[in-house]
Amino acid sequence: MENLDTKCASLRSEIAATEAQLAKLKRELRDAEESASKSRTTNNVGPTQTETRPERKWPLLGEEYRRYGRQMIVPQVGLQGQLKLRKARVLIVGAGGLGCPAALYLAGAGVGTLGLVDGDTVESSNLHRQVLHRSKNVGKFKVDSAIEYLQELNPHPTYIAHRAHLAPQESADIFKGYDLILDCTDNPATRYLVSDTAVLLGKPLVSASALRTEGQLMVLNNPPRPPGDKTGGPCYRCVFPRPPPANSVTSCADGGILGPVVGTMGVLQALEAIKVLTNDVATKEPAPPSLLIFSAYSSPQFRTIKLRSRRPTCAVCSAEASVTLESVKSESLDYVFFCGTAGLEGALSPEERITPLEYRENHSTVAGRHIIDVREKVQFDICSLDNSINIPFSQILASAPTAASEEDNGSTPLPSWLPSEIAADSKIPIYVVCRQGNDSQTAVRRLKNLGLHRGGERLIVDIKGGFRSWREQVDPEWPDY
Repeated sequence: MENLDTKCASLRSEIAATEAQLAKLKRELRDAEESASKSRTTNNVGPTQTETRPERKWPLLGEEYRRYGRQMIVPQVGLQGQLKLRKARVLIVGAGGLGCPAALYLAGAGVGTLGLVDGDTVESSNLHRQVLHRSKNVGKFKVDSAIEYLQELNPHPTYIAHRAHLAPQESADIFKGYDLILDCTDNPATRYLVSDTAVLLGKPLVSASALRTEGQLMVLNNPPRPPGDKTGGPCYRCVFPRPPPANSVTSCADGGILGPVVGTMGVLQALEAIKVLTNDVATKEPAPPSLLIFSAYSSPQFRTIKLRSRRPTCAVCSAEASVTLESVKSESLDYVFFCGTAGLEGALSPEERITPLEYRENHSTVAGRHIIDVREKVQFDICSLDNSINIPFSQILASAPTAASEEDNGSTPLPSWLPSEIAADSKIPIYVVCRQGNDSQTAVRRLKNLGLHRGGERLIVDIKGGFRSWREQVDPEWPDY
């Protein structure tokens, strides 16, 4: 069965690649026919030949005038702007929540070539926000799924699939073939890689991010200037010289995301891309650099923060630049190391952890046991174990990790989030569980630092792997959200 699935996936990929190549060949044929028509008109002086093979009068095809007419009559675009979009080559890094709406509107607008970079496959959890993918394409490469939809929307552009995660040694070779880059990724390491490569190759960059109910948008390296040229737009490193602490970075899988929020940011990326590509049609100078902040539940929902120009000490775009294409390609600059890795606060020993199966077989019948669920309340309300107590991990982190000393015999004031029945002097064991088995380890360490383990007399352990493992080992019907 697995071999058949692999074969189906391979055939889908080949079909998508063939369709993309066919679309490209059609475009090349159209351009060749137009060039041949012009050449024949120029070389043939006979009146009969001139009448039968006239020079093409209009620069766009009749169907293109009908398709793009509503945007061509917008003064900021016009015919010249449409022609620029037709010639433009745009690369979208990430075919997820941001990349899907961005690609949708850029393809609809008639951008001549759209490249998509992504190594992930479609999952059912993507479908509420990644609007190019459909249920039938679960398991398919995201770039192939997206291109399949885009070709149905608009067959005129050329679509290019890059079926892999962006890697430093390949980023420059990929970026060279495009005029504008859209960063639609979801992790700091890739954002720095995208920005560095774009600056070093002189490509404008439209960068966005979204989490829960908020989003951010920036147009970077616009106008694109060589490193050291102060008239160029700032890059990602100018705005964020140092990455955020690794433990503070939350993914959509952990923090959640509303589909319309990430959709809004992706559509805005497409809008900014169109503005950049058609800029000289409406105005000679790009808008001053700014950071657009969107908050779905605030009033007003949008606010803008003015950004400074290029940072004089920027490692990429200043006169003191230390990052080069060679250092990026050779991977001497480790982006993952630069951004750090999220480590656990005092990872537990094997004796301090039990599997869900061990809990069910050996501990679930212990009288008076305490089960602490450290997921946030909104997740606890979705599903929870019977008689478990919800103490959100955010509350645990908000309190200082103080330790009880031996002299005060554990009399250090206990935090307000700790229920009295758990804080009571007792030998009743405590089991801590979370979604994936990471937060629960930190919570166990905090509880022990507070002296609740009574010098080893009281069992305090975490359930290894959290509810992800619980579903695999104990209850296959446990909600997978």
